[in-house]
Amino acid sequence: MIAEAGRRIGASVTLKEVAFEPQATEVPAEVRTAMALADRTVFLARIGDQLRFSDMKSNGQAVVSYALDVGMLGSAYGTADFRAFDLLKSALNRMLGGARAIHVTCPAGTDFRGGGPRSVAPLQDVSIYRFPMPVFTPIPAAGFTGTVALPGFLVGTGSMYYDPYAREYDGALFATFTEGRIVGFSGDKAAVDAAEAHYRFVADKFGVDRDFVHSWHAGIHPGCEFSGKASDNYERWSGAAFGNPRLLHFHTCGAYAPGEISWNIVDPTIIVDGIEVWKDGVLHPELVPGGPEILDRYPCAKAIFAAPKRNIGF
Repeated sequence: MIAEAGRRIGASVTLKEVAFEPQATEVPAEVRTAMALADRTVFLARIGDQLRFSDMKSNGQAVVSYALDVGMLGSAYGTADFRAFDLLKSALNRMLGGARAIHVTCPAGTDFRGGGPRSVAPLQDVSIYRFPMPVFTPIPAAGFTGTVALPGFLVGTGSMYYDPYAREYDGALFATFTEGRIVGFSGDKAAVDAAEAHYRFVADKFGVDRDFVHSWHAGIHPGCEFSGKASDNYERWSGAAFGNPRLLHFHTCGAYAPGEISWNIVDPTIIVDGIEVWKDGVLHPELVPGGPEILDRYPCAKAIFAAPKRNIGF
């Protein structure tokens, strides 16, 4: 369908099928050759997301689709003007990156705080274009300390795939971290034991720093929704639902982006220098410097924020 649409507007389209590689480290040679000859490469294959923080040698022309099927592509998530959310991402990057005080809570007990990096250097971001634009640039966790309430599972980050990719548990589980390092887990004993075992398994499998907390960011696109159950397919869920403002996630277990285990926070409240930019999972772009102008310029985005999707898979 996408190829046919491209040809209708006059593009020359070539399709290549790429086999799934659970632990991909580079784009296959034949794909790199094709990318060098193309004006734009669109990844529907998982490898595009797996290598999003690596240098694909695409001169900034690689796009990864986070609309996983025709339904998502044809929804408000896929059809709203991309430029609105790209501009919103940039506005949030400036606000959060320069913030003196950021405080994050959630109804389940999350409570962490710190400051934006306030650096003239750009924050580390992916080397591809995301479509649709679901998140702002990750904020380094080194400047943050506190507790994260976890929602009944730990799941991978879409970097490497392993079995089990997700670890479910019963009861309450909290992760405490200090300046980008895990201090420990607390809550129900069975949940704590499950978390400790999963972290040991993943860290040992890949030889990574178990306790490193790299960065975090939240969804910015209220048109993003996940209508199924996360537990039916955590691999699919983790690559799609995170764009909804009801979800904030951390990259952990590995001293690099995106690490190998993500923490997911449901319905965050994010206070930036005293301003409640997120409130219980609802993003208020009108409170972001430049946000009102973006909404006025793009009524399609304004309409989505007026009626945000709430389905996130659980």
